[in-house]
Amino acid sequence: MAIVRWEPLRELSSLQNEVNRLFNTVFDAPAGQTGGGVARRWMPAMDLLETPEHFVLRADLPGMSESDVSIEVEDGTLTVSGERKADHEERQEGYVRVERAFGAFSRSLSLPQGVDADAVTASFDKGVLEVRIPKPEQRKPRKISIGVNGGAPRTVESTSSAAE
Repeated sequence: MAIVRWEPLRELSSLQNEVNRLFNTVFDAPAGQTGGGVARRWMPAMDLLETPEHFVLRADLPGMSESDVSIEVEDGTLTVSGERKADHEERQEGYVRVERAFGAFSRSLSLPQGVDADAVTASFDKGVLEVRIPKPEQRKPRKISIGVNGGAPRTVESTSSAAE
């Protein structure tokens, strides 16, 4: 085991990078101005829960319809993307206060190995998107017959997960 010298400045640099990343995700804005201020990045809230048969992803997409959302499964990754358009009007006089965020979003999550992409279903009701991802079937142990000294094979259970 090698002895590594502790450098406190390296630890501070790592902490600073993490804090910068956190602030960038919260305060970074896409190009463009809204109501005199910088537009905020919008990321819809999503929940992922597990049932005995499915993983269920629920996303709050207020003010959007199913035609505004795209769901793709590629190379074991589920991607939900879309765009919420600004519905406020530009005014020549007065001040318009805009607190709701608008814009494009994309969220991805890795799926477990063995998920059947063709069996993924989605529904959209009252601004809530629900994506149901069926769990992959668990590998069942297989029985292997072993012959002993030229006699009848006996059965042994194997629980290995190696490819057959």
